Amino acid sequence: MTTSEALPTTMRAAVCREDGHLSLEDLPVPQPQRDEVLIRVTACGVCHSDLHALDGHIAFPRPAVLGHEISGHVAALGPGAGRDGLAVGRPVVGAFLMPCGRCRFCAQGRDDLCEPFFAENRLSGHLFDGTSRLRTSGGEPVAMYSMGGLAEYAVVPATAVAPVPEGMELAPAAVLGCAGLTAYGAVRRAADLRPGESVAVVAVGGVGSNVVQLARAFGASEVVAVDVDADKLAAATRMGATVTVDSRDPDAREQVLAATGGLGVDVAFEVLGRPETFELALKLLAPGGRMVPVGLGRAGQDAPVEINLMVRRSLRIVANYGARTRTDLPAVIDLADRGVLRYRDVVTRTFDLADVDEAYAALRAGGITGRAVVTMGG
Repeated sequence: MTTSEALPTTMRAAVCREDGHLSLEDLPVPQPQRDEVLIRVTACGVCHSDLHALDGHIAFPRPAVLGHEISGHVAALGPGAGRDGLAVGRPVVGAFLMPCGRCRFCAQGRDDLCEPFFAENRLSGHLFDGTSRLRTSGGEPVAMYSMGGLAEYAVVPATAVAPVPEGMELAPAAVLGCAGLTAYGAVRRAADLRPGESVAVVAVGGVGSNVVQLARAFGASEVVAVDVDADKLAAATRMGATVTVDSRDPDAREQVLAATGGLGVDVAFEVLGRPETFELALKLLAPGGRMVPVGLGRAGQDAPVEINLMVRRSLRIVANYGARTRTDLPAVIDLADRGVLRYRDVVTRTFDLADVDEAYAALRAGGITGRAVVTMGG
């Protein structure tokens, strides 16, 4: 292991041992193995995916440290990790989707389908060798949701880390590793959005607000923001939405159609993962349109699809999970650095690690516009 600083032996971490609750515990500082990087965490984003795992809506082992989008500085390099501009002390962002770089999908550049990531991390809370880097002081294994970023230190595979320019503000930059990356994957990869196409974004929270920005940046003619929250709709307007629609209105669909000359939109992004928003997004499409589901729902949840509508109107559903981390995370960071992606404006609330339960309670209650981050302090 390569490091230029004396590392502490323990760190604070938010540990989930029971549904709906996080408690601060002192854990040993994890050690990076081959091709892994130890990050001294500056901030970790507060995301609905964590909330699903926290509340037991998605099965995940206990005890666990959640948190899957981080920023910070490289504190140590495992053997073989000192490449691609990574060096001790370098400011970086870590992505939630951590490709192994070796499986058949990674070899095709499809980091978003990495087999070991889904088999080991998402099912078991492990890294690619089948073990977690986290333990309690008594030696009890602690599962990692991605890198387990709600802690003062986190181990991340080098494939999921990208350097950021020195001038980038690190705390809000944490959201680039999921909210930014997922939005980029949805707009650039899944939708393959073309200039002049019209777009609807159903649910404009942390990811949705980035979808709005990127759709405008990639040349969408109309960007219709659809949500139930007036503050989120106002924020979407500031991010570039041309029309806003309250989805609780009985004529919400008709309002979207009116904004597009009665046809509907070319692309509808569904960013919440609920059956009713999934169904609404499909109904907003013009003939030949495509719907991009982005939001995760509860485990086993499904949504109705009208078969004749899909067939007669030649509609397509192109799902999106994250993006191609090794190529797309640097692209997202570049967009943020150039001001195309206004990452600072997406982050509207900041919590200290000691108040992490409050952060997820606010998210659960729908009280966060855009994204919140948890900062580690010190």
